[in-house]
Amino acid sequence: MKKTLTLAIAAASIAATYAWAEEPRSGGIINTVIQPEPPSIIAGLHQNAPTQTVSGNIYESLLRYDTDLNPMPQLAHDWTVSDDGLVYTFNLHEDATWHDGKPFTSADVVFSTDVYLREMNPRTRTILSHVESIEAPDDHTVVFTLKNPFGPFLLAFEAGTMPMMPKHIYEGTDFRDNEANNHPVGTGPFKFESWDRGRVIQLVKNEDYYEQGLPYLDGINWHVIPDASSRAIAYENGTVDVLPANSVENFDIPRLSELDNTCRTEQGHEYFSPFAMLWINNREGPMADKRFRQAVMYALDREFARDVLWNGLGKVPLSAFGSNASFQDDSLPPYDHNPERARELLDEMGYDGEEVRLLPIPYGETWVRWAEAVKQNLQEVGINIRTQATDVGGWNQRLAEWDYDLAFTYLFQYGDPALGISRTYISSNIAKGSPWNNVEGYENERVDELFDLAATAYPDDKREEYYHEVQGILHDEVPVGWLLELGFPTIYSCDVKNLVTTGIGLNDGFKNAWLDR
Repeated sequence: MKKTLTLAIAAASIAATYAWAEEPRSGGIINTVIQPEPPSIIAGLHQNAPTQTVSGNIYESLLRYDTDLNPMPQLAHDWTVSDDGLVYTFNLHEDATWHDGKPFTSADVVFSTDVYLREMNPRTRTILSHVESIEAPDDHTVVFTLKNPFGPFLLAFEAGTMPMMPKHIYEGTDFRDNEANNHPVGTGPFKFESWDRGRVIQLVKNEDYYEQGLPYLDGINWHVIPDASSRAIAYENGTVDVLPANSVENFDIPRLSELDNTCRTEQGHEYFSPFAMLWINNREGPMADKRFRQAVMYALDREFARDVLWNGLGKVPLSAFGSNASFQDDSLPPYDHNPERARELLDEMGYDGEEVRLLPIPYGETWVRWAEAVKQNLQEVGINIRTQATDVGGWNQRLAEWDYDLAFTYLFQYGDPALGISRTYISSNIAKGSPWNNVEGYENERVDELFDLAATAYPDDKREEYYHEVQGILHDEVPVGWLLELGFPTIYSCDVKNLVTTGIGLNDGFKNAWLDR
């Protein structure tokens, strides 16, 4: 007997999620902003947050997730899971097409998951390491057979994690240099129209979308406005309707939230749980000594960062697992702000004042101020810090090539440690060319073993045992610096309806959004 999610149940889930008080209207264009301008809007090619925000409305995966992270249909209208948790069978929409008119079939799923994403996406590659085979018995059925039970597997089919890519365009090509990367082709509710670099990315309604009646909007304009104050002004004067998370400085959020006809929501990040970290290059110099890394943690005034720089938004994390992550061990002692302890550790290791380079993340004034605060924290305990600023492309490249000592980033935790946390620490995920894997170069055989055991253990209390042990090791060895669990509110005009309805918010929310004007 199989566990089955029928189409009727799935439809009921959608109806419950989109319980509109008013009849949606069709038409109109939403103007929003994207900050910073993404290096690409090709799903799978880059994992920057701005890339995922735009591309999630062009590309799709097999499933979506509500704000409680329950799976809902997308390109798969229903699915079954075998009793032993090893076989997942997805039944695909038969009338879904690519934006160039070609049919979407199971062959695209096999290609996307077994070829494209295994090569291009390190986080997805980690998930797919649990998959024995991916087969297409017919054009509209896909069967994933796992090597072992993998509890969070159904959480993996989100547009940024497991995007479906067109086989007929990418097969046999250099994925990074394909001409289609300048004109993305997906199956989603919106099609790529144009990209005026430095000004605006325009998406238009997919008139042939397979979900009847959707989308309601005629299009989305993603404006590139480099200055945060100018983005705030653009919202105030009605030039833009939506301010996505992290698009204005935190000190402006209370003022903008109080404007007439303005709504604000904290929802839409349940799946991602954005987690700010300080990459620490474990390979060389003082960073290779765990006492130095511990000293960095004690030197950081994370409460100041939260209360002053982030306007009280977010939480100070205890360790590698955020408070929204499953299996967090809340018994670990906190790394409180303790400059004296930091100095003791530096003296103990014999730190001689060697220069340490700090690479900020070029995502706006709040991040710049944060880098300045961290620099000051580290200088106060005697660490010789030099800041090296760069643009988004340079930041990506420097991290991908391991050309840094300390560097800001933020990653998503994706609801389960096996999806969003293990990738940062397992040694098999050390590979040049990506800023999203084990960039710090941390290696620990027991940590590798524990993450593997926890991903496949059954039942959950066994998973918890393994995850608590791994947290203890990471807490002691500090492979990276844990900064903040970020709070990312979305601000928007109240006549934009049903904008945030899923656990990934704007990344797939415009499909159901409509304008009450």
